[in-house]
Amino acid sequence: MAKLLSCVLGPRLYKIYRERDSERTPSGVPEPPTTVTTPSSSSWDTYYQPRALEKHADSILALASVFWSISYYSSPFAFFYLYRKGYLSLSKVVPFSHYAGTLLLLLAGVACLRGIGRWTNPQYLQFITILEATHRNQSAENKRQLSKYNFDFRSWPVDFHWEEPSSRKESRGGPSRRGVALLRPEPLHRGTADTFLNQVKKLPCQITSYLVAHTLGRRMLYPGSVYLLQKALMPVLLQGQARLVEEYNGRRAKLLACDGNEIDTMFVDRRGTAEPQGQKLVICCEGNAGFYEVGCVSTPLEAGYSVLGWNHPGFAGSTGVPFPQNEANAMDAVVQFAIHRLGFQPQDIVIYAWSIGGFTATWAAMSYPDVSAVILDASFDDLVPLALKVMPDSWRGLVSRTVRQHLNLNNAEQLCRYQGPVLLIRRTKDEIITTTVPEDIMSNRGNDLLLKLLQHRYPRVMAEEGLRVVRQWLEASSQLEEASIYSRWEVEEDWCLSVLRSYQAEHGPDFPWSVGEDMSAEGRRQLALFLARKHLHNFEATHCTPLPAQNFQMAWHL
Repeated sequence: MAKLLSCVLGPRLYKIYRERDSERTPSGVPEPPTTVTTPSSSSWDTYYQPRALEKHADSILALASVFWSISYYSSPFAFFYLYRKGYLSLSKVVPFSHYAGTLLLLLAGVACLRGIGRWTNPQYLQFITILEATHRNQSAENKRQLSKYNFDFRSWPVDFHWEEPSSRKESRGGPSRRGVALLRPEPLHRGTADTFLNQVKKLPCQITSYLVAHTLGRRMLYPGSVYLLQKALMPVLLQGQARLVEEYNGRRAKLLACDGNEIDTMFVDRRGTAEPQGQKLVICCEGNAGFYEVGCVSTPLEAGYSVLGWNHPGFAGSTGVPFPQNEANAMDAVVQFAIHRLGFQPQDIVIYAWSIGGFTATWAAMSYPDVSAVILDASFDDLVPLALKVMPDSWRGLVSRTVRQHLNLNNAEQLCRYQGPVLLIRRTKDEIITTTVPEDIMSNRGNDLLLKLLQHRYPRVMAEEGLRVVRQWLEASSQLEEASIYSRWEVEEDWCLSVLRSYQAEHGPDFPWSVGEDMSAEGRRQLALFLARKHLHNFEATHCTPLPAQNFQMAWHL
């Protein structure tokens, strides 16, 4: 009976991975294999096939889950309609509660029938036995056995805790349960006394901003967190996960962040291969509707790097909601996992982000300044201009206040706190992070990210002449136009390199630099164009086009 109860309450099983030729050397998530093998398609079983009773019961429960999700999102409109029609009176609510109770009992009965179907399936019985054993004892052998199964990630045991590194336990300056440190926006009106009366006056606006951010705003900003979208993408996500496991020997792990959210990760180890880039770990930060199963991880994978992908809070197997604080907390756990469990030094870690993933990437670069490099693809400097683009002009004040208080993705501000190499990839036909039309390349917010970075690092070079010539270079929408502007100003790259290296040798590597202070206008123009070309590469594509592996290059450094 205990096993039957476990089958009733157990997670849904999607797929079983089984090696038929020989078992791999036992290894859990903490010690991934040192060699990478690419199994043939015939060495793995297909999707788990449930018995008829379990299959039909699963379909009924899945349909009920979808209806519940639709009801949840439409509940404000439904309550308003019922109130107008007078259906919220006690005489009407009591019969409705009886119907709801009967429906819940029927669904509970369906869940019990599903459990019986699982109980009669030897494959599910074997799986639930391994899962229970792993929860009791997370030995390497148990984890190896469990890694053969793809199932509902909520039941996966935690592999790494945010407090696990000994330095975290001994230090008081690390993250608390309230979260890691973020850069806070400056007050809109400086110097004004925040009296009780002013707080009362601001209260309605603050309540409105909070409601907008936690209802419409968060779902518009991170549509991948919407349950219905995840449900529709489930077959694609399962297929993508199977590809990572089967073709790349990926290892899944659950990380517990400091806010209690569980983060779903996938690690592919290339350190045992002959490729030198396999010694580098690329941590991938996905877009607002991206998942590591089908996201930007494929680019560094195809380029031969070790890769660690993770899902935003509220995406697929990760729990929580993707607000900036939760995002940073998740990223902190991912970096700690890479250093303390996977064994990579910060100097061997590259942070790679696509689109909105630039926020967590720049936060990691700011918080872990020893990481090797940061690569931002199709990212932006600040969320406010892009939010104003899609909302009515009459909402301008509300949108700005809501973003600053609750959804403040200040990528440029965080990136300027990082001292290491940076590469920006700009999509010349980007339709998402432009504030006008895709053809207007100067409205691409990637331009602003580059200008803010260069102005912070090289303020003397990026004075009036340098700023003007870089803007001209950014107007180029093709490689031919870009080369034409570069050659027009006769940029001498050897001279630029010698100037920068001489300054670095004399003053050290820390930014900002005062190079260009006693330089002619022509020299500043040359340096500005040289630096812009080294920090930004164009890619002639739209926002969602996958970046080819040949376009994935390491950031430039002296």
